Amino acid sequence: CSLSPITFHQFIMKLAFALALALTATMASAFAPNAMPVTARQSTSLSAVAIAQIKELREATGAGMMDCKKVLIEFDGDVEAAADELRKKGLAKADKKASRIAAEGKIAMANADGKTVLVEVNCETDFVAKDDSFANFANQAAEAAASMDGEDVEALMASSVDGGSLEDVRAALVSKIGENIQVRRVAARGGSDTTTGAYVHMQRIGVLVEIEGGTPELCTDVAMHVAAMNPAYATKEDVPADDVEKERAILTAQVADSGKPEEIIQKMVEGRLNKFLSENCLVSQQYVKTNDRTVGKLLEENGAKMIGFTRIAVGEGIEKKEDDFAAEVAAMAAGN
Repeated sequence: CSLSPITFHQFIMKLAFALALALTATMASAFAPNAMPVTARQSTSLSAVAIAQIKELREATGAGMMDCKKVLIEFDGDVEAAADELRKKGLAKADKKASRIAAEGKIAMANADGKTVLVEVNCETDFVAKDDSFANFANQAAEAAASMDGEDVEALMASSVDGGSLEDVRAALVSKIGENIQVRRVAARGGSDTTTGAYVHMQRIGVLVEIEGGTPELCTDVAMHVAAMNPAYATKEDVPADDVEKERAILTAQVADSGKPEEIIQKMVEGRLNKFLSENCLVSQQYVKTNDRTVGKLLEENGAKMIGFTRIAVGEGIEKKEDDFAAEVAAMAAGN
């Protein structure tokens, strides 16, 4: 059906009026004082400050997450002012870098006056461990350790280097690189009447070997074996009596119910105990480089006798802390 000119005109006027009302309502909502765009919805617990700001302040000061959040709210997100306030309150760590775990690094080696030393120097990341400045410092530390008596790290850090102390050099390197760098330990072997040598594998495993007679090259060959096989002891005589008795008790218990006569059981236990000692004592192990003789036989052929060895690895015994920032934020949000 068709509309009369008057009816059609009324329809158009009503439609225009409805559109005008809708436009007015939209503009009023947009300019209302408390208006919030739908896309700007945030977590109620973290809306006042950005998570990135909390993380930045926490990394800069070492303060707790809740402390960082509160002070950032107080200073309207100003990270620098918030850091100053945390220091005033005593909540920021005085030496943040020194509190961070340094479990990466390298082992450096040096020789002096018949003595060979290894020095473990730690940093926080493997990236810094490959840095030339870090490597140079580690080598400096090893050279200084080779020229002093003993293995005391504190004495090493006080030793004179380039007109200052080794500790001064370390502190300057920390400022330059921005990571916690520490000289963790010193291992030394040898003297005027023994022969020493060392092997460092991939800058992460270091071995010192000390023998009577022989050559430094022979020591290095044996040190390579120690790096690869990681024996627990140098000779059977080095095994503590308690360890031997403990292993004998375990082996005896394993064959106690075999039904064999007592004398046969004893022979079985002693045979297995000798195998245990052979597998765990350096001189009894098959020399890994040729696999045709024991390390003890290799030494004997070269007129040498084992005294002992020291094996260290970067970061061994250091518990690495794994930060889960997302989990900490979630826990903080749940608490609010």
